[in-house]
Amino acid sequence: MERLYLVCAVGGLAAAVLALVSRAIHRLPFSGPLAALLLGIVLGPQLLGLLELEPELRDTLLLEGARLLLAGSVMTAALRFPTTALSALVRPLVLLLVVVMPLAALAAGAAALLLGLPLALAALVGACLCPTDPVLAASVITGEPAERDLPGRIRALLTGESGANDGLALPLVGIALAVVLPATHLGDAFGKVAWEVAGGVVIGLLAGLAAGWALRAATRHRDLEEGPKLVFPLLLAVSVLGIARLAGTGGVLAVFVAGLAYNRMVAESDRGPQDAVDEAVNRYAVLPLFLVFGAVLPWRDWIAFGPAAIVFVIAILLVRRLPFILVLARPLRLARRDALFAGWFGPIGVSALFYLAHSVHEGAIDPRLFAAGTLAVAAHTAVYGLTATLGRKLYAKSRSADPPR
Repeated sequence: MERLYLVCAVGGLAAAVLALVSRAIHRLPFSGPLAALLLGIVLGPQLLGLLELEPELRDTLLLEGARLLLAGSVMTAALRFPTTALSALVRPLVLLLVVVMPLAALAAGAAALLLGLPLALAALVGACLCPTDPVLAASVITGEPAERDLPGRIRALLTGESGANDGLALPLVGIALAVVLPATHLGDAFGKVAWEVAGGVVIGLLAGLAAGWALRAATRHRDLEEGPKLVFPLLLAVSVLGIARLAGTGGVLAVFVAGLAYNRMVAESDRGPQDAVDEAVNRYAVLPLFLVFGAVLPWRDWIAFGPAAIVFVIAILLVRRLPFILVLARPLRLARRDALFAGWFGPIGVSALFYLAHSVHEGAIDPRLFAAGTLAVAAHTAVYGLTATLGRKLYAKSRSADPPR
């Protein structure tokens, strides 16, 4: 328990310090998650040795911490734009979810083969790494600089994709797990995945509609104060997550669907103030998790991969997503500049940590799974953290150089 309290103390302090300089961080080529990751490395067993976590505590912190953060993040993502903005993007979102995400899983799985992993385990790595992360994505598509420099359509497209595919990656992970675990029958796995997806959608839809109706009634009768109204969606996210998990369905997917249904029910004035909560969840609540992540990085397992680890990282960065977005730029209705931006800034982060920890919890205990997955997450956190601000500025500069229409 003392180590858990140490995580709370150091993670909370780091988040508080970064919050005090939040405006300056927007201008720096350095992200909060990257700072927390580096701090975790310094405090971890490889350097100061102040933060050493047993595998059981590590897996629990990563699984449940990532699950809670994703619930809050996908809820705020569902409320970031009015539903009319997202409904206008149905076709490109379907392409991203039905075509690009499975292709990203295949590409990431193929890259994992470079590490010498067996085919089934490489497929599981690919499935865990295929969803884009709403937490890291928020660092480049939210806030004043993003609203100033990026068009609303790109921000809405990345928001909708990162919110939806966190839950919809579950079928890919579930089927890959069934192949990895010899005692699992594929028929049972398909049935379980179908229930997790369909049940999650139904629970989320009903909960979101009920919450929206309740908010309307409370507002109409003036029973709801401004403070509780601000945190009401987060309370909804926690409750839907709990209900979905008790029912054995996809909790993160249920929360996102609940957020969309709730968004559809409430007025713009009730949705707008969520921007502050959005930033708090995606920029600061995530920092303790990345602190833990930095402290538990499997350096020895990475070294054991040899030079193939470098090739794997390069492949994940360049092949997992970008080529597919460029090829599908026309049906996605993206200019080449927009496709480059959307293809590069589809980060691997908290969602991948969640699925890696989920896979370990389900019985995939081969240490190469955790090693390969965390190598990709750490590399993406570093590269994305260093290029997010620069990429946004370059994008804005290229737009300003366009001739007037």
